[in-house]
Amino acid sequence: MLLAAELGERGVRTVVLEALATVCERPKARVLHARALQGLVRRGYLTELVPRADSGEAERGMPFRFGGVPGLTLTVPAWEPGPVLRKPQADLERLFERRARAAGVRILREHRVARVLEMGETVQVVAEGPSGLVEFAASYVVGADGGRGVVRELAGVPSRSWAATASGLAGLVHFDGGERWDGVEAGWHRTERGWLVVHDFPGEGTFVRTLDCSGPHGDRRVPPTASELQEEVCRIAGREIRLGPVRWLSRFSDFARLAESFRWGRVFLAGDAAHVHFPVGAQGLSLGVQDALNLGWKLALVVRGRAGDGLLDTYDAERRPAARRVMENVSEQLELMRFQPEAVVDADADADADALRGLFAGAGAGAGARAGAGAVGGCGGGQGGRNLSGLISGQDVVLPGCEEGGSGWEGRFLPNAPLRTAAEGDSDVIGLLRSGSWLLLCSGAEGGRYARLAGIWGDAVRTVRLKPGGGMPCGALLVRPDGYVVWASAARPGPGSVEEVSARLAGVLGRYLGGRPSRSPALRRASAGARLGVRAGVAS
Repeated sequence: MLLAAELGERGVRTVVLEALATVCERPKARVLHARALQGLVRRGYLTELVPRADSGEAERGMPFRFGGVPGLTLTVPAWEPGPVLRKPQADLERLFERRARAAGVRILREHRVARVLEMGETVQVVAEGPSGLVEFAASYVVGADGGRGVVRELAGVPSRSWAATASGLAGLVHFDGGERWDGVEAGWHRTERGWLVVHDFPGEGTFVRTLDCSGPHGDRRVPPTASELQEEVCRIAGREIRLGPVRWLSRFSDFARLAESFRWGRVFLAGDAAHVHFPVGAQGLSLGVQDALNLGWKLALVVRGRAGDGLLDTYDAERRPAARRVMENVSEQLELMRFQPEAVVDADADADADALRGLFAGAGAGAGARAGAGAVGGCGGGQGGRNLSGLISGQDVVLPGCEEGGSGWEGRFLPNAPLRTAAEGDSDVIGLLRSGSWLLLCSGAEGGRYARLAGIWGDAVRTVRLKPGGGMPCGALLVRPDGYVVWASAARPGPGSVEEVSARLAGVLGRYLGGRPSRSPALRRASAGARLGVRAGVAS
C-alpha cells in the first residue's frame, strides 16, 4: 500500500490487487527503526513525531538488544523522530491505504493473482476476484505479496534459500489470574532449554514467543495449537505454567530466502516477497518500508517519461545489498542465542557463548555512544558500518556507486536540521523533501550557477537557495527524493574547482534523469496514461 500511495501521488495510474478482504489484524511486526521512520516523515507520514524544538542535545537514544544481549543503545540525531516507533503493522497499512485511495489508486480486495506474463513492453496480469477472472496489461508489476506470495514464482524470479535450523512459536495469550509466573517479567528470558520472549500489549494481551535452537519444526505447515504452545512454554521455563485463552498462534523459524534479483525485466519484488529472514531485531517491516520508498519515485519517473529505464536497475543494486546485510546480522544474532540442547549441554561451550554475549554487549554500549548523529554528523559523514546501532537501525547505509567528490556526503542520508531559506523563510530538511522531488540546496556565490545547471531538467529538480549561515553543511547538496545525497560541493570551492564540481553535478543528474526531459504534450499524456500493477496478491 505504501508503494501504491507513492506512485499515485506522483501521477501514476496504479492498481492494487489484494488477496485479503480487510487489513489483517494479527499482531505481526510492531517496530519501525530509525531509517525507515526518517524516510516516512520525509514523505509526510507520522510528522507529529518530528521534534519541533531544539532539545540542546546532539542525539536521542533508547535501549535495544542484539541477539538477546542487552546494552545496545539505538540513537538518532536530535531533530529526527525515533529512534524507534512501536506501532502495529495493521495501523500502518490502514494509514498507507487511506493515502493511496486519496491519491486515486484503485484497490481491488479479494483478488488473487493467477498469472504474470511479460509480453514485450507490457506485463499481463490475471487475477481471480469475487466476480471471476480479471485481466490487466501493466507497464510494470511489483510483487509485494509477502513471503508466501505467488508473484515471484509466477514471474519465474530465481532465489536462493537456506533451510531452517531453529524453531519457534508465537502467540497472543492471556495468563490465568492476570499473572504470568513467579520471578519472570516481560522481557527476554534464556534457559538451558531455549528462549522465552514476553511482551505486554495493553488492551490486547501478552505476546509470547518461544525459541528452540536445537532444530527446525517437523512440519512447519501443520497449524500450531494452544496445547503445543503451553507445552513448549513449560518445557523451556522448566516449570508448570498455565496459559489462559490463546487469541492467535503462528510458527516461525530461521528459514531464509533472497531473490537473485529484485528486478526481473518488468517485474519487481519488494518486502518479504524479495527477502525472508529470522524475525529477530524487528528489522523486517523497516526493510520493506525502505524498499517501497526507494522504488516508488524511480518507477514514477520512468513511467512518466522523466528518466530512462536504466534508473530502475539501481533498485536492485541498492536494496538487495541492504537486505543481505539484515539477513547476515540476524544470522549472527541467532548464533548468539544458540546453545546446545539440554541432553548434550557442554559447560565449556555454554561459557564460551556467554563470553561472546558479553563481548557483543560491550560493543553495543560503545556503538550506542557513536551512532545516530555521530554516524552522519558533520560534512565529513562518519563510519557507522561497524557499530551495532547503525546496523540495526539502518542509519549506517551508504549507497553503492556514488562518486566521491571530496565532501564525504555522497551516498549518505541527509539528517534533518533547521534551514533558513532565501525565499520561503525558516524550514527544515523534512519539510523541503515533502514534495517528493529531487532537491538542490545551495548557498553562496556559486549557488546560482548550480541552480541554472539543474534547471536544464525542469521541474524534476527543486532548487532552494539558503541564506548565508542557513544551516548548510556544504556549499551545495543534491538530494534524492528518498533523502540520500548523491552530489555535494565543498563549503569553499578552490580555484578552478567550480567547473569540475559543476561537471560532476551534470553527470549525476544525467545518470539518474537522462538528458533534458521532452516538453512534448503528447509524450506527457502518454506517460500519464501508463498503467502500473503494483501489489499482486497477499498470502492469507
